[in-house]
Amino acid sequence: MWNMKQLEYGALARRANQIKDELRQGVRRPYKEVIDVFQGDLHRAGMKPLTFVRQILAACVYPPLINSNNLPLDVRQRAQEELGRCVGGSVGSYSAVAGIPEIVHSISEFIKRRDGGIPSHPENIYISPGSQWSISNILNVLVNREASPRTGVLIPVPCHHKTVLSITQLGAVTVPYYLSEEQGWALQVEELQRALESAKGVCNPVALYVINPGNPAGYVQSQKSVQEVIRFAWEKRLFLLADELYQDCVYGENCEFVSYKRTLSEMGPPFSGTVELASFHSVSKGFLGECGLRAGYVELVNLDPAVMKHIHTLFSKDSCAPVLGQIALDLMTDPPKPGDPSYPLYKQEIEHIRAVLVHNVKRVHEVINSLPGFSCPPIEGGLFVFPRLNLTPKAIQKAKELGLQPDTFYCTRLLEEGGVFTGPGWEYGQKEGTYHIRFCIAAPQDVMEELLRCLSSFHMTFMKDFS
Repeated sequence: MWNMKQLEYGALARRANQIKDELRQGVRRPYKEVIDVFQGDLHRAGMKPLTFVRQILAACVYPPLINSNNLPLDVRQRAQEELGRCVGGSVGSYSAVAGIPEIVHSISEFIKRRDGGIPSHPENIYISPGSQWSISNILNVLVNREASPRTGVLIPVPCHHKTVLSITQLGAVTVPYYLSEEQGWALQVEELQRALESAKGVCNPVALYVINPGNPAGYVQSQKSVQEVIRFAWEKRLFLLADELYQDCVYGENCEFVSYKRTLSEMGPPFSGTVELASFHSVSKGFLGECGLRAGYVELVNLDPAVMKHIHTLFSKDSCAPVLGQIALDLMTDPPKPGDPSYPLYKQEIEHIRAVLVHNVKRVHEVINSLPGFSCPPIEGGLFVFPRLNLTPKAIQKAKELGLQPDTFYCTRLLEEGGVFTGPGWEYGQKEGTYHIRFCIAAPQDVMEELLRCLSSFHMTFMKDFS
């Protein structure tokens, strides 16, 4: 389904950068700037960083700021506390391999609060330089490179391409299960069963990878759905990999994020004590949006002590996660509280980001579904929209003549003529004969309105040209 050649999506990104350079040099185009919504990067899309986070990071990098009255008292106290946890009192020092112990403990307390008091043990948590690094390392433990048949991992379609690449680079086989677009990208156990059957004679599936809330498809699993997946993993003896990076980004009516860890615990025996689970989170997504700080964590549940020892050895082969990223993780999991001097502004900024995302979700859904040839299920969570594009035979034929995937052809024309940089659906996987585009909704309202205007104008012209 995917291969290295297909994953060479950089050509579109390079062209976007060329156009940006041309615009800076005064080349005339129908637009003044490229609207870049290819990546799930809040700050790149125009969202402002959280003041509380940046103030503390600034004071940690330049400690004399701690004595400045220009910063709120709680910021100065927190920066002093964070530096006190660093070796030598400096963010330039290495930390313990699993992360700064006090921050690991803070993460475990965050998970406990999130999951209604269910215990979380610091010794089962590892901080890493981004969640993808953790996912790759856990996959490294699960995949037997010498096995015959090869190791298999069940993955959703659509799915983020970096995880697919991590699996294939380890010599494992991706076993696709298709989310039901017609039912709002629902994850159906019957489809998991079909995927497992399809692997017979091809590979030996050992793990099931789930993304909740979804990326690129913006679904949020119900608690019943999570329970069904856990039951399936238990019955088939599959290791569960739960990508929960977008857990703060839930917008759908009657939708609520429920973690796999909490659901597993509440299901009780035999599930709670036997299903092996790794859950992932990061500072890159959600309201922090600190993609460049490269920090995430993995929590491991029900793993054999010998396996945990091996994982510790594996995580120890590289140096620690960036210390500034670890501090950002601490601020994400232990933010200002009511009564703190920084709390009113922090709350205001968080509520503003949430309001913008909710507004964008509604507008995108409304506009996309008003355009002929486009359809989009309700967007329940995450930072992306993945609308279906019903291309005409003429457009598909033109794409083939150019040696392009049909949705790549559409995205290329949208970039060149409309100035909007999006991703083609085939990069994330899709049912044969269907086409999609993916773009990030985490942009300021004015940027999103301009994007929708440009997309609508281009799309109507495109559909007319290839009718």
